[in-house]
Amino acid sequence: MQIKFTERATTAADHVVIYLVADDLKLSSEAKAIDQKASNIISKAIKTSQFKGKRGSLLSVALAEGARADFIVLAGIGSLKDLNEHEWEKIGGSCVPKLNSLRASSATLVIESAKIGALAAGEIAARIAHGAHLRSFRFDKYFTKKTADDKPTLKTFTVALAGSKAAAKPYSELEKLAEGVFFTREVVSEPANIIHPESLAERCLELKKLGVDVEVFGEPEMHKMGFGALLGVGQGSVRESQMVIMRYHGAGKKDAPLAFIGKGVTFDTGGISIKPANGMEEMKWDMGGAGTVIGLMKALAGRKAKVNVVGAVGLVENMPDGNAQRPGDVVTSYSGQTIEVLNTDAEGRLVLADVLWYVQKHLKPKAMIDLATLTGAIIVALGTSRAGLFSNNDKIAEQLFKAGEKTGEEVWRLPLGKVYDEQINSDIADMQNIGRDREAGSITAAQFLQRFVNDVPWAHLDIAGTAWSKKASDICDKGATAYGVRLLNEWVKENYEA
Repeated sequence: MQIKFTERATTAADHVVIYLVADDLKLSSEAKAIDQKASNIISKAIKTSQFKGKRGSLLSVALAEGARADFIVLAGIGSLKDLNEHEWEKIGGSCVPKLNSLRASSATLVIESAKIGALAAGEIAARIAHGAHLRSFRFDKYFTKKTADDKPTLKTFTVALAGSKAAAKPYSELEKLAEGVFFTREVVSEPANIIHPESLAERCLELKKLGVDVEVFGEPEMHKMGFGALLGVGQGSVRESQMVIMRYHGAGKKDAPLAFIGKGVTFDTGGISIKPANGMEEMKWDMGGAGTVIGLMKALAGRKAKVNVVGAVGLVENMPDGNAQRPGDVVTSYSGQTIEVLNTDAEGRLVLADVLWYVQKHLKPKAMIDLATLTGAIIVALGTSRAGLFSNNDKIAEQLFKAGEKTGEEVWRLPLGKVYDEQINSDIADMQNIGRDREAGSITAAQFLQRFVNDVPWAHLDIAGTAWSKKASDICDKGATAYGVRLLNEWVKENYEA
């Protein structure tokens, strides 16, 4: 979908014009002019409907043939005091399904105030357009028989405001952010016969065009280095495991980088500890953490962020096979610590263990954040609206919480501590990969990861409940959400850019 900004709403007859209506339901001057020419049909519709201007509510009014637009869509914005950047994005995004249902090919949204609430019109316009752009993403490449009636019709979304150039700069950055989001949504949505460790590593190479240095390690290199934890997970698959290191240099050469580490299990059967058949097809998105890291790198490099960043992803496929890892096996991780594998379906932490140790040892980051669809227990605890946050650093935890509140990609911090760490002590090795008695599953998984970060400031985001959604939101169709790209972009921008 094409996004445009213009000084005035110069809509043609096939356009749908959208007006934002505040709590008092007063029509804008442009809406009043259209209303008067249309025998007050808009004001009559408001009076006779249940439309009260609540945020997210929409009312479409068909105009007579020959009018300047086919429809007016009134979009409720609720209370001005509640409108931050993300709420404006949701307003823009919520319009897209409505416009498609009206079979609109183009639409113009008019902003007539220089400032609405705490934000200037240029920032508001950029956020509305960004939300509409995010909501326009659809993963439908494998449909071959969709008719025109089944496809979205909206091709152009225009925001009209006086001084439209004020929207250009903020939107240019948001557009690059959206490109990262769309990359993540795409690769997470792809089936596992298309996205597997080798092909996802190849997709990482696309970032070279943005000035990102990309290094791919295959199994021979990782065997030589001693990546026993990661390689053990993938040994039952015919697909070769990979590790990809991506480096973006946007600040001084001496500045230590921020590091983002992603779990990339491109398909997770559970291995020998095999999962139930019902729902196993969804395990194509068990590489959601890696997808987010790659999309974040694309966004940061695309908008030329003034920061040094490393992205590291461990890519494996967890399959049952005559050569697969067995429950009870003991593996030696890259750190030299030994791990008793009691459950082969607790595999993501094994992948992250080796990658985390590599990053902290060789790349010397100022902070590390890992993302993983790690535990079903986090969904039990927090549902699907927040990711679980674990950290050894209060400052980073607070920064991430604030970034989550601002972007709508919210987090909730859970504890770490000795009592949980003791639950992963093994009788025959340095640790076991699951806790005792199935207690505090998300926490013990985080405790496991903490054993591989040393003293580096670190946070772990368990995104099992947020990486994929079975229903659409205001800014995302159902399916892959790319959770974390917008959150971490905001975290970097607000706290670390020079």
